Amino acid sequence: MSGTFIGMPAFPKAAHDAVRDTTLRANLRHATHTIRDKRAKAVAELADWQQLREAGKCIKDHTLRHLDRYLVQLEESVTAAGGTVHWAADADEANRIVADLIRATGESEVVKVKSMATQEIGLNEALAAEGIHAYETDLAELIVQLGDDRPSHILVPAIHRNRGEIRDIFLEKMGSWGRAAPDGLTDAPADLAEAARLHLREKFLRAKVGVSGANFMVAETGTLVVFESEGNGRMCLTLPETLISVVGIEKVVPSWQDLEVFLQTLPRSSTAERMNPYTSMWTGTADSDGPAEFHLVLLDNGRTDALADEVGRQALRCIRCSACLNVCPVYERAGGHAYGSVYPGPIGAILTPQLRGTTSEIDASLPYASSLCGACYEVCPVAIDIPEVLVHLREKVAEQGGPGHCLEKAAMKAASWAMDRPRVLAAGERAAARTRGLHPKRPPGATAWTDSRDLPAFPEEPFRDWWKKNRS
Repeated sequence: MSGTFIGMPAFPKAAHDAVRDTTLRANLRHATHTIRDKRAKAVAELADWQQLREAGKCIKDHTLRHLDRYLVQLEESVTAAGGTVHWAADADEANRIVADLIRATGESEVVKVKSMATQEIGLNEALAAEGIHAYETDLAELIVQLGDDRPSHILVPAIHRNRGEIRDIFLEKMGSWGRAAPDGLTDAPADLAEAARLHLREKFLRAKVGVSGANFMVAETGTLVVFESEGNGRMCLTLPETLISVVGIEKVVPSWQDLEVFLQTLPRSSTAERMNPYTSMWTGTADSDGPAEFHLVLLDNGRTDALADEVGRQALRCIRCSACLNVCPVYERAGGHAYGSVYPGPIGAILTPQLRGTTSEIDASLPYASSLCGACYEVCPVAIDIPEVLVHLREKVAEQGGPGHCLEKAAMKAASWAMDRPRVLAAGERAAARTRGLHPKRPPGATAWTDSRDLPAFPEEPFRDWWKKNRS
């Protein structure tokens, strides 16, 4: 993954600072509660929701088991339809491919559809280093870009901003990127949307190159699918002469019949809509419609490593609906930036460490960014057991060692030795009971626990002694 977020503190430190931001917490609380309530109503309308959920899980699992076959089929289908397929092992290779393709057109600017994959690889920054300007056209992504900010939510990247903050960003920054915001701009949603529409219109009409991701790729026909709510994506996909799509290899589905399941579950889980407002599909190129050149960059960037993990691979089922973020008590209080990745929330806590590894402090801390309450699993439309993967990744992090984990490992080894020897355990219990008045309330090495909890007091006598007196 991109190093954009590398260097941030570990999640506990970042979250500790974030929860002190009362404006951030108010913005997140209002937004997540609104989205989750609407989603619950939309899902309740379908009597067969659980069957659809199971179908989505089975489709994804089947595809991942046979990913090599379906990717080859996809490449053949895209090529037969007039497109060109490129394979990228990592972020650097993907960025190099995209930059070379843009330079070959002679252009120095591109318009972009909202894309998690291009954020993951840091494409905008890589293109800027090559003298190429990438303009985000999704409203929330535009807000983030103009504000020199980072996305904090999968579906609503600017969820941490309120209307007043957005108005100020537009007034201050929009003019330096193109058409300026009108004087006297208010924070009314309609006025903000109109300012963005006028600003983006000139970029749509001028751009010769578009860059996108895709929600799904249909192997049998080579069709790519983008779900969106504003129509900006369709402008990027149809007006430019060259279209470049960067897509993770896990986004493939075998057939149109498989796609039908996700056409029902993704809109309801993400935007709480029965049907997606704009669902754009394209297959290769056509002489009289759309871009004359189409390039598909298939991105690995750690996905095959995740695929090799029998427990962790279920994270690759993710369809990026963001439902897990909206029900997570940790995300609601800490916000997305604390996760140090373009994938925040519960799904980010299991996906990022598998794509980037757990060698950095921030990545090693992400599997612990959860209370394991299970709400994320309950709402996931493809039944990813996020708590199971979190525990699995915690075990991997613990195996790496480190001061805290080495101490924990030594303590567990000592406890195991004592519990295998009943007489030793009994003697220890009696000694602890007799010295209970000398025990410190905050013992050394336990501050992470005692900062927010009280240690339970030892009983006056061990349970085994009480039992002998009263139940022998």
